[in-house]
Amino acid sequence: MRIRTAVTGAVALGVLATTTVLSGALVGGTTAGATSAATQALPTRPDKPLVVGHRGTAGYRPEHTLASYQLAINLGADYVEPDLVSTKDHVLVARHENYISETTDVATHPEFADRETTKVVDGVSLTGWFTEDFTLAELKTLRAKERIPTVRPDNAIYDGRYQVPTFQEVLELVKRESARTGRTIGIIPETKHPTYFDGLGLSLEEPTVALLHAYGYDDETDAAAIQSFEVGNLKELNTTTNVRLVQLFGGSGQPYDFTAAGVKITYDDMGTRNGIRQIRTYADVLGPNKDRIIAVTPAGTLGTPTSFVRDAHQFRLGVVPYTFRNENRFLPPALRIGTDPNAYGNAFAEYAAFYKAGVDGLFSDNADTALAARDE
Repeated sequence: MRIRTAVTGAVALGVLATTTVLSGALVGGTTAGATSAATQALPTRPDKPLVVGHRGTAGYRPEHTLASYQLAINLGADYVEPDLVSTKDHVLVARHENYISETTDVATHPEFADRETTKVVDGVSLTGWFTEDFTLAELKTLRAKERIPTVRPDNAIYDGRYQVPTFQEVLELVKRESARTGRTIGIIPETKHPTYFDGLGLSLEEPTVALLHAYGYDDETDAAAIQSFEVGNLKELNTTTNVRLVQLFGGSGQPYDFTAAGVKITYDDMGTRNGIRQIRTYADVLGPNKDRIIAVTPAGTLGTPTSFVRDAHQFRLGVVPYTFRNENRFLPPALRIGTDPNAYGNAFAEYAAFYKAGVDGLFSDNADTALAARDE
């Protein structure tokens, strides 16, 4: 079993009690003189930044459907990204959240009316329907729909056409399309709300690893990685699989497992040089909100890149930020075209700035735009 750099001389990030410890002496990691990643962020493309089809091609099809993943592959995405949650009978399915009121037609099914309930997920109260209250067979009677139809009305014409896919079905698609196209297509699942699902007895880590290994993804050289916004489950995964691990960063706040344990460490703390050095003890790649790399200035322009990419590369960690989208509402004000927030803006300029900043890849809702910007 390949274990990431061992911690010596200090406590590992996952159990640090205070930000004072996190900002103390550097431990583990590589020498300060390192200037670039020793290994590529994610296997498959050594010459150019990788383009990850975020939830498939969420800009063109309802997210987390086989059609969305298929289109991402057809457009040339290097990887596709399913978010994983569990059913009642402990089957992993691809949904952005376990809360499915916004992404399926469950509300139109009278036979499931009594499943509507209120739950607190990672500190947020939600009323609706949740995957963990449905068996896979029941969930398969539902149909997916566009999550943000007011932003992407064209996607809504596909409402009702697609089922909720299992993780195994996504793996089958990726393997089949890799064979058909003759190119290596990667898969990069995200474990959603792992602490929450642990509390239900529906742990995400074991079935995720079991399925990846069953489909031949069991080494750091394989075209697969596992993501999480939490820390504890990545540390656990580091003891059970050799595939690459991705520490995601929220735009603010802290990992929920830190919140649950009362640990006073934020994503900002984790994004310092000292925090990045300690992440290296259990993960291989950093997946930050894109503002951590280039923030938008008060004037609405893209600012000067921060040291985030440089710091990560010095500790031999890849950097794959999220999420790049074409619509004006998701772009810096200076790159918007016209006044319609849902019209496409100058996404090419944003991509160009981040590629120039040295990212190893990025997550995009519009893989074709990301690829065109990369390859021009």
